[in-house]
Amino acid sequence: MNQSEVRLLLQQITAEYEAAQNALYAPSLGAARHSFINERLERMSTYHEQLSCGIGQDEAARLLCEGLTAETRS
Repeated sequence: MNQSEVRLLLQQITAEYEAAQNALYAPSLGAARHSFINERLERMSTYHEQLSCGIGQDEAARLLCEGLTAETRS
């Protein structure tokens, strides 16, 4: 897996994470909020699995933790 593929998967994971976080505070979603958040988490899991297959489980976990930690700080 090349660097641009890794970067793309990490960006997709971050986008899904942001969408799920935003949904927690979006009263307009109402009862649909749970299914919306669940779908985002399922996609994050799929992207993480693809990343793990491409660069190894440990490296994927490290990059994911670094990326999400940076996201929560901003």
